[in-house]
Amino acid sequence: MGIIVVDSRDKLIFISSWIKDILDRNKNVTESGIEEKISSFEQQGSSGYREGVLKLGDRKYKCRQFCPEKKFFSESQQEKRYIKSITVLDKFTEADFHAKTAFQSELETLITSEEVDKLKEQLKKLQKVFNNAYEALVIVDPDGYITDFNNAYEECLGLEAEEVKGRHVTEVIDNTRLHLIAESGDAEIGHLQNIQGEEMITSRIPLKEDGELIGVAGKILFEDAREVKALAQRLEVVENELDEYKNELKRRQEAKYTFSSIITRNERMEYLKEIAENCASSNSTVLINGESGTGKEMFAHAIHSGGARKYGSFVRVNCAAIPENLLESELFGYEEGAFTGARETGKPGKFELADGGSIFLDEITSMPLEMQAKILRVLQEREIQRVGGTERKKIDTRVIAATNEDVESLVAEGKFRQDLYYRLNVIRLQIPPLRKRKEDISILSDHILTELSEKLNEDRHELSPRALELLENYDWPGNVRELYNFLERAVNLSSGKMIEPEHLPDILTSSAGIDDTYGTGTTDAEKKAGAKTEQTEDFKTDDLESEDAVKIKKENLDLSKLVRRTEKRCIRQALAAAGGNKTEAARILGIHRNTLYNKLDKFGIQD
Repeated sequence: MGIIVVDSRDKLIFISSWIKDILDRNKNVTESGIEEKISSFEQQGSSGYREGVLKLGDRKYKCRQFCPEKKFFSESQQEKRYIKSITVLDKFTEADFHAKTAFQSELETLITSEEVDKLKEQLKKLQKVFNNAYEALVIVDPDGYITDFNNAYEECLGLEAEEVKGRHVTEVIDNTRLHLIAESGDAEIGHLQNIQGEEMITSRIPLKEDGELIGVAGKILFEDAREVKALAQRLEVVENELDEYKNELKRRQEAKYTFSSIITRNERMEYLKEIAENCASSNSTVLINGESGTGKEMFAHAIHSGGARKYGSFVRVNCAAIPENLLESELFGYEEGAFTGARETGKPGKFELADGGSIFLDEITSMPLEMQAKILRVLQEREIQRVGGTERKKIDTRVIAATNEDVESLVAEGKFRQDLYYRLNVIRLQIPPLRKRKEDISILSDHILTELSEKLNEDRHELSPRALELLENYDWPGNVRELYNFLERAVNLSSGKMIEPEHLPDILTSSAGIDDTYGTGTTDAEKKAGAKTEQTEDFKTDDLESEDAVKIKKENLDLSKLVRRTEKRCIRQALAAAGGNKTEAARILGIHRNTLYNKLDKFGIQD
């Protein structure tokens, strides 16, 4: 059946889908034409209930019309609006009419149907959301009369919704343009509007159904325009911080060195640089051998920077620094709930982070055999599986590995997998120690002193001929890293721009007037400068038994300081004895390797 509802202004407020179909099929039938026919039809019968015929297009339809009790749905000072009539059309012109009671029963069934109940429930929910919205919202009909006014707008204007509903919006809101938007149909977003003396940011949005305007929604975005400026400032701060984090993350995942960073005049080193440069553009695995401090990581950085992968990430992993029970999840990542304490979102591993770039596995020989087997599978299949996951993910990552141990001996002893060794040993770089390339000490020292002047913000220092001679005669168990540390110490101790033998540690000379009673390498220069170093605060235990013990300063009796200094001294000596090999140094000290790493970080010792 067809249903037509008109209001007290003889305007259509509802037509059923069947009536809409008639309008679509008959271009000569319009809504305004229906309004005229309904108005004239009403005059043909008595009040309350009427029957008649309504012509739409080429057909006539028998109708029943019900005029309900007046119930105002819009009230203003200008007029009151209510439902004037409900007209029901039969689809067939020959259909029989029922009595008034039958029609009323049918109408009640229609109104109380399950579908209508659901719509009413949804309407209640929407009304609740509307009233409790944070933003101040108002809705007007196509003529500019307020139909809805939420709680936030009530608080903003100090008016009750019931006071303003049915009134024209220009009577309620200062400088409003909602009625003008109803005429133009064009939205206005983020406009300034002065309401009750305050500059507010507002938006006005036309509401349309089937292309026809049914109302306009107004929203106050900010009750004070100054809030926008403050928000913009906070947003700018957040964006700047985000950029800093992004840059730091990018810096951490980028290679820091290139082949020009490798300073040498040694023939063997030049040959290794040439090999590394030639293989930089390939995807082959590289194994770098060399003592601690020879520059293995610098070669890894340069290989990454010298090829097409330089635009990808360069991820560094110190295999010896990660506990065995965490190594797999660090390298391959994990899924949600993989273990107690795992992130809800899971976490990508180092291999995933290096996808499209390179991963540098330093001290790979410290990796347990079980993990070696998994690394072998990654190299063979070029795919990884997260801990706790079931899916395998393809990766495109170049592997560069390094070690300061004799890999062949470890393979022979069964401590390193032979098949993994063959997979890694595609391109082999054996970095010579500094003692076998003494000709590099001069240019390396020159480069390091230039770098230190920038780092320490001091004038550039020079090495005296005697100081350089001492450096060239030393065996350098710690290699270039040890040279860097010695020169940084000398720069800090020298009062002028020239580094002399007395500014160098006692390990280099015994003729520079250095007091090494406590094995600390304290120099005469330190004493002359009055440097309050840890070493000069030490004292002999015999002093405690002498008559002058009471004269010792209280701070020299601080046990925690004494223990700290002793620990640092022992760690340095163990590292020197082990040639920089931390695993061996930990064995000498009788502590676990991870404990040694923690103490290195704690004391700020650069190995």
